[in-house]
Amino acid sequence: MKGFVRANQNVGLCGLSCGLCSMKMGGYCPGCGGGEGNQSCAMAKCSMERGNFAYCMECSDYPCEKYKDFDQWDSFITHQNREKDMCRLLELEEEAYTTEIIEKRKLLETLLAECNGGRKKTFYFLAVNLLPVSVIREILEQEQTYEGWAEMSPKMRENLIVPLLQKEAKTCGVELKLRKKV
Repeated sequence: MKGFVRANQNVGLCGLSCGLCSMKMGGYCPGCGGGEGNQSCAMAKCSMERGNFAYCMECSDYPCEKYKDFDQWDSFITHQNREKDMCRLLELEEEAYTTEIIEKRKLLETLLAECNGGRKKTFYFLAVNLLPVSVIREILEQEQTYEGWAEMSPKMRENLIVPLLQKEAKTCGVELKLRKKV
């Protein structure tokens, strides 16, 4: 949204983890409050009209009509945890939560660079967005100590990592697939 600028580009006004978005990481989106004018966001417009809240949850009308069906489908990043992430932001406070997002992003970058045989990009984005950072860190650290890890191809590493992430997702009650808008 033109004129809408935010200091924290990792966490969106609405609670989305912009720092973990494939569009933002790929350089296709300036993120929430990038100020570059190509994001027509109703929530940013509302924030500007109501006094530039840092997060929608600061508004007395939150959650408002703009959130109706907001989390029912996924686009480029997951909406499945948006409200949960907003609560996590409140719990940890902005600095600690942003640090967590940055750690998740580093783990995601490692998964994409070292453990992607070519077809798991969306899977890794979902896993990192939806699973606790401790789970992802533990799995990656554990597997990197595996004998022969350094000599393995990304596809071989993927074959080790993906089932572990799927198992943890099941344990956490998380589905690692996009929900399509019907």
